[in-house]
Amino acid sequence: MDPSFWASETNSFRRFTPESLAAIEERIANKQKEQVKVKGKKKDQEVEKDKLTPQLDLKICKTLPSLYGDIPEELVGEPLEDFDPYYHDHKTFMVISKRRTIFRFSATSALFIFGPFNRVRKTAIKILIHS
Repeated sequence: MDPSFWASETNSFRRFTPESLAAIEERIANKQKEQVKVKGKKKDQEVEKDKLTPQLDLKICKTLPSLYGDIPEELVGEPLEDFDPYYHDHKTFMVISKRRTIFRFSATSALFIFGPFNRVRKTAIKILIHS
């Protein structure tokens, strides 16, 4: 791959916060507005250009490649913003375990009760990813 593709922004680990969730929701709304505008035009050509696929090295249950650097100790097991451009406009976040295993979770409410920042849900995620 082209080394210029991996910007320094990709190498930084950022916590998943309510602000980052709001930014994702804004990107989703903007994408929906663009799709409505494109309806009158030739959709097939536009969709082909914007079609992204998930990166194979960032799949669930795979080890985080060393290309992304070392994860700071305080961010191990914590919800992080997703690196993969495919998930840039999906309501998801990722959690990386001590063994650098990638876990991806939905940021929608679990059981219609527990939001992504709820203590019960955070505890359940920590139990799930614990080796």
